[in-house]
Amino acid sequence: SRNAKRWQDVEELLEAGVDVISTVNIQHLESLGDVVESITGVRQRETVPDEVVRRADQIELVDMSPQALRRRMAHGNIYKADKVDAALSNYFRPGNLTALRELALLWVADRVDEYLQEYRGEHDIRSTWQARERIVVGLTGGPEGRTLIRRAARMAAKGSGSEILAVYIARSDGLTAASPKELAVQRTLVEDLGGTFHHVIGDDIPAALLEFARGVNATQIVLGSSRRKSWQYVFGPGVGATVARESGPDLDVHIVTHGEVAKGRGLPVARGARLGRSRIIWGRLVGVVGPALLTLLLTHVDADLGLANDMLLFLTLTVAAALLGGLAPALASAAFGSLLLNYYFTPPLHQWTISDAKNIVAIVVFVSVAISVASVVDLAARRTHQAARLRAESEILAHLAGSVLRGENSLESLLETVRETFAMEGVALLERESDVTPWTCAGGVGDRPHVGRPEDADVDVPVGDHMALALTGRVLPAEDRRVLAAFAAQAAVVLDRQRLQSEADRARTLAEGNRIRTALLAAVSHDLRTPLAGIKAAVTSLRSEDVEWSEEDRAELLEGIEAGADRLDHLVGNLLDMSRLQTGTVTPLIREIDLDEVVPMALGGVPDGSVELDVPEDLPMVAVDKGLLERAVANIVENAVKYAPEDEPVLVSASALGDRVELRVVDRGPGVPDDAKERIFEPFQRYGDAPRGSGVGLGLAVARGFVESMRGTLDAEDTPGGGLTMVLTLKAAAGRRAPVPDRPIQMIS
Repeated sequence: SRNAKRWQDVEELLEAGVDVISTVNIQHLESLGDVVESITGVRQRETVPDEVVRRADQIELVDMSPQALRRRMAHGNIYKADKVDAALSNYFRPGNLTALRELALLWVADRVDEYLQEYRGEHDIRSTWQARERIVVGLTGGPEGRTLIRRAARMAAKGSGSEILAVYIARSDGLTAASPKELAVQRTLVEDLGGTFHHVIGDDIPAALLEFARGVNATQIVLGSSRRKSWQYVFGPGVGATVARESGPDLDVHIVTHGEVAKGRGLPVARGARLGRSRIIWGRLVGVVGPALLTLLLTHVDADLGLANDMLLFLTLTVAAALLGGLAPALASAAFGSLLLNYYFTPPLHQWTISDAKNIVAIVVFVSVAISVASVVDLAARRTHQAARLRAESEILAHLAGSVLRGENSLESLLETVRETFAMEGVALLERESDVTPWTCAGGVGDRPHVGRPEDADVDVPVGDHMALALTGRVLPAEDRRVLAAFAAQAAVVLDRQRLQSEADRARTLAEGNRIRTALLAAVSHDLRTPLAGIKAAVTSLRSEDVEWSEEDRAELLEGIEAGADRLDHLVGNLLDMSRLQTGTVTPLIREIDLDEVVPMALGGVPDGSVELDVPEDLPMVAVDKGLLERAVANIVENAVKYAPEDEPVLVSASALGDRVELRVVDRGPGVPDDAKERIFEPFQRYGDAPRGSGVGLGLAVARGFVESMRGTLDAEDTPGGGLTMVLTLKAAAGRRAPVPDRPIQMIS
């Protein structure tokens, strides 16, 4: 095949319109490589990108119990008889197979969950489908939140694949008793336990919590027992009871006790909030119906309380109307009460006139006091709302600043925070180069993130002249734009930071390339010219007509030409190899071979007798590219011979250690200090007093690059007694060890 990987063949077939039915083992998925290696001890050489498998129209899990699979293997249905025992005792152990089976089930479950979310979104399904355990933890910012998070984590641990979503719901008016410091601690805790933290806004906390839970298809809600005192229940049943009542049959609600139960949580939230609809209605009833009922009571009770006491009773109703409903109900109560006092209790009775001037003063004082009290109450309510609003904004901005300090610099994560905070359907950052060019989307999240222009969105916040934050879903009040402006400015900063980071990466790459080119020019100016000068001098001497060369002299000159050409070829070869490594174009062709087939061939360029070889024939095979390994070993050995004493041959030995094979190149030269052991592997580095004509310092750099491309390692160690030892470590092939199964667990895609 012209492709290196089979999945690339599959992509070509799909592009040609050909349907493909194939199998893939769970251990060959790229994302699971490390997990499979930690379970089985075997690193898979061939892997398939997860995205290739996820694009399949249909994925079917072919499941089999470990016992059934081991029985098939014992009967010889998978491997030949001589390999069955080794396979059963190594890779195909029951624990390995059970773990691989669980990996397959979880991976397919994730894919099924993606299908489910797409289907629910396409069909606008809001009810919860309990296909997977998702536990929502409702946080208030109080100290009991840590207990709730840990309790939810224990519940999630009982079912594999469960998710934890902690949500803090802040009122739009900002009146909450949440501690920003405590919320930060709880956010860190839930993230450490593998969950996610969400910050949303909602005036009706039970409704917002249930809407969030159904939006993420949650199956359970964990809430804490109320911290309110018993007398505070007169203001309502509480969040927990309301959520439990309205959750329906699709959501389980867990009320968890904690150490803060019934210890109080300050004044009811309603006292600090802007007067709500229910309070205004009650204020109007007290302000209008109250005076009428009081008049009816006083006129039918045979008791003369006096005008002063009557006015105090009416004033009490006016103050109550002001406390409940604010200024308007209080004014209505004062006006209506003054009329009733004039008609029923001020002589002459049942007339709209007042005969006594003192009574006129009393009624005027009554109206003035009522208006003053109502104004003070209304002003206090508005000031409280403003303070609470500023507190909410400070909490949100503190959360934004905290995300920046935590290093959350992703534009998508910031836009997702905006979407969750303001309960929008989509958020996008739009930009354009000039006033006449069209808008482009620099980043977006949500169901409807992309809009053509900022004017098409429900809310748009300009950022400079050519950038805007566009939100779709609902129209926000004007007071929210201050916080939105901060988010928009931060989004622009994050976008600029990402682009600067990209430019810095490109500049770093260019700087590295410039360093390589500078070193290359230095190498060309001397090290490459040295063999060329020798070749030029020898050729010039041979062509000279003034000198009669003997056959011995002619042979010596030709030998010098050949040696210079070989040295030049070696230098140019290393330069080309380094160029391939720098550009990432080295693609190993992995095959299983024996070291005793490669190492002797790599010693062709060193003098006879300068190397002592010790490579046993019974070593495990290694999975390598034969050509790259030969070049790497040749460079390592040539470097060792160059520095080794003439009377001390370089030792090249190999041994097997567990699942790897080590090739050690040992010399008795001057050695290398510990702080220079890594520098010798850098391009154009030569250690010590190496002669200038001995190379450009690429041999070890090329060798390490080739070895790492074959998933091996090359390190330098001190030789006991003096010198340097190069240790080349390679993975042993599976052929001489526990065999890698062909199809223990399969997926048809």
